[in-house]
Amino acid sequence: MELTVGLIVKPQGIRGELKVKPYTDDAEVFRALKSVYIDGIEYRVLNVRTGGGAAYLGLRGVPDRNAAELLRGKEITIPREDAPEPEEGRYYVADVLGSEIVTEEGEVLGVLSDVRQAATDVYTLMRGEKEILFPAATGVVIDVLVAEKKIVVNKKRFHEVAVL
Repeated sequence: MELTVGLIVKPQGIRGELKVKPYTDDAEVFRALKSVYIDGIEYRVLNVRTGGGAAYLGLRGVPDRNAAELLRGKEITIPREDAPEPEEGRYYVADVLGSEIVTEEGEVLGVLSDVRQAATDVYTLMRGEKEILFPAATGVVIDVLVAEKKIVVNKKRFHEVAVL
């Protein structure tokens, strides 16, 4: 399984450095990476610096601005096993996709099929062929049980905020 960890925004400077918008909580995560993948091709990470919520990567095989320009708009992925373990109470989206959404009473509402990142993440739940969107806000999501592939929600709050 691969994790998508960022989006290449643009070249930075003339030496092939890439400005990356992180899909992680903290751009500092990039400092721990030895290599990344872009379009399935592995690139060794030569250097990383961070600032202003962005990561700036120097990659082997991207020697100048022209080479960096060819990567603009592409996503950066890493193998799941190379990702640092998230802090307590945090998780990777890839680890919860496919989880059952259940109420505190154990009623199965559906399966998590997508997470749209925003100020408050928006979860997409599939119930048969029907898509239901709801914010993963405090009071709606009670618990995320990654190992059990279950997300527990408050039934009353879920029905107040869900978009059918």
